Amino acid sequence: MVTVSYYCPRCETLAELERDASLRDKCVTPDPLDGWTYLPAYELDGDTDPQELADGVELVCGASESADDGCGEPYYLSFVRFENGEELDPRAGTVDARFDFLR
Repeated sequence: MVTVSYYCPRCETLAELERDASLRDKCVTPDPLDGWTYLPAYELDGDTDPQELADGVELVCGASESADDGCGEPYYLSFVRFENGEELDPRAGTVDARFDFLR
């Protein structure tokens, strides 16, 4: 296990998590990615790799894993996800939307 640091995307307060050394971090965002499931940081026990349980970790700025008081807002560490051997793009929609307004 290693200690990995993340900054709150809103106020830049530093948070630290004990993680497995093989990281598949994709991004840290103020909002969750569509379709990703998140494990609350307070449920991490240091022995289990969160990448095995969820698609990311929900952190609350200023909670026990943070160095300072922070802003109190949640933010999200998202892991890289694969489907059929291809990395999923969180910005790409999973369904092609088609609109026919002439009907």
